[in-house]
Amino acid sequence: MIGIKDLNKSLGFEELLEDVVSKGVCAGCGACFVVCPYEKVLEYEDEEPLLVGECKHCGICLKVCPCYNVQVGELEEFVFGRRRRPEESFGVNKEICVSRSTDKRIIEKCQDGGVVTTLLVSALNSGAIDSAIVSGIDPSTPWLPKPVILTRRDDMISCSGTRYTYSPSLIALKEAVSKGLRRIAFVGTPCQVLALRRMQKIPLKKYSDPIAFSIGLFCSECFSYEGLMVEKIQKGLGINLSDVKKVNIKGKLLVQKANGETIGIPLKEVRKYSRPECGVCDDFSAELADISAGGVGLDGWTSTVIRTDKGLEAFNHALKEGLLEVKPAEEFKSSLDLFRRLSESKRSHNVAPKQS
Repeated sequence: MIGIKDLNKSLGFEELLEDVVSKGVCAGCGACFVVCPYEKVLEYEDEEPLLVGECKHCGICLKVCPCYNVQVGELEEFVFGRRRRPEESFGVNKEICVSRSTDKRIIEKCQDGGVVTTLLVSALNSGAIDSAIVSGIDPSTPWLPKPVILTRRDDMISCSGTRYTYSPSLIALKEAVSKGLRRIAFVGTPCQVLALRRMQKIPLKKYSDPIAFSIGLFCSECFSYEGLMVEKIQKGLGINLSDVKKVNIKGKLLVQKANGETIGIPLKEVRKYSRPECGVCDDFSAELADISAGGVGLDGWTSTVIRTDKGLEAFNHALKEGLLEVKPAEEFKSSLDLFRRLSESKRSHNVAPKQS
């Protein structure tokens, strides 16, 4: 919480430097960089915002940061009209199901059930969106995540799959708005969705109005690219990153090579490469998104949490078009139990430090 000593002065990015960045709890989402209304004040580098000019103390960056003075209950009321009940382990929702794409191209490329890609393609086909912001891969560096703006179906399919190293997707929102895109689907991690909701609550209409809907990804933690991909997989296992087809987590970290060979790595060997900033996040399933999705405890299917009317509309359209196959979550009891344990564990064990 903001202390009394702060109430008599104009607040600016210096407070984020002191209370968030310097304490090692910055999510690296880039929201502050995106919304700063002044040129050459903030830059973003190495997963952190940098103060490169004179802060004007407008305080907007503090209002959108997912790690500074966040009142989750107020955001739940803003998004859903009510707060999460104690028994709602998965957050406020309308429906939880297990689903997968019926598109063979998506299934061949996707991480689990291909639901996120299917929802984006369906919305693009219907005109509900004109673009989507997702995590892609830097073409110059194998498996290095990069925020991208997609406006074509084929590009959405090619970007399918999960990168377990961090991609500050919100940064692409600045570019998307500057290009005049007006119906944007946003796909991101829980911290990024939280920042997006804070933008919408203010509201920062420049960035909030173009968002058609958001899809949140289940996330226990992210890993550093240099640690996991370079140090462990490329150097430690001798696998050229250009030969990696897919990386997944199913009890182990699974690295699938282009030749079909899959190598399993115990999670205890990769935990040391996790971003320490993720340790303060208490949201496993992006509980403020319109739809949340992840393949926890499943093989070839996606746990899908529909949370808002916007999410339900996007899901039902894909279903009506025959693009999704759906089953009740109760048919996958072990997956549902694991989902519940991970949600409750993250909520109870990860506690962000108070701001002074």
